[in-house]
Amino acid sequence: MAETDTLEFLIRKLERHTTLPEADRRAILDLPVHARSVPPATYLVREGEPPANCVILSSGFAFRHKIVESGARQIVSLHLPGDALDFQSLFLRYADHNAQTLTRADLAVVPIAAMRELVSTRPLVARAVLMDLLIEASILREWVVNVGRRNARARLAHLLCEFACRMDMIGLNEPDGYALPMTQEQIGDALGLTSVHVNRSIKALSQEGLITRKGRLIGFPHIEQLREVGDFSELYLHLHETIA
Repeated sequence: MAETDTLEFLIRKLERHTTLPEADRRAILDLPVHARSVPPATYLVREGEPPANCVILSSGFAFRHKIVESGARQIVSLHLPGDALDFQSLFLRYADHNAQTLTRADLAVVPIAAMRELVSTRPLVARAVLMDLLIEASILREWVVNVGRRNARARLAHLLCEFACRMDMIGLNEPDGYALPMTQEQIGDALGLTSVHVNRSIKALSQEGLITRKGRLIGFPHIEQLREVGDFSELYLHLHETIA
């Protein structure tokens, strides 16, 4: 995907919630940007380092995580194509978390100074970025509830429902399901479970007929029942919230 295509993708994402005039769209398209392709497990943000760039996913998947003293990792968010990974660092001196690619990824990299200038001079763009950050915070709150208050089966069902919903939102749904870009270890790090427990939960949902599996391709033959198991409501994703 060309750099301009990625910025168009970003504009579409921002305009889900805030209508931008043509001048603001053009200002986004005029951002200085260069493309990078990186393998899985590439660090895009490192905790404790000052942010230099705003990275936008053109293709592939990424995640944010924290590592505790024991070396254990907690994945705190999952990111899809079109997501900007450094909006959180626009006005902070240092990153407070890590971000890595889950898969091979194509990136559009914008200098953080240029992005700061954009949001400082374009109020509607700033509001759109704020909306994006508020929705990220809403998703994070739901992830805290998921890890803290749901059982293993419900946690997994909820994560799968969210992934399907967000993939639908950006038009990356497939006829037979979704290629889940996470290993069982990574799913466990997102849900606070061991790989063994994740494997058992996947088998349980499969045996109940709530999901189908073919490699990493997950199908949802009974999505409403899966939503009930996961206590899933898309309210926290704010899919239809728009400010003119």
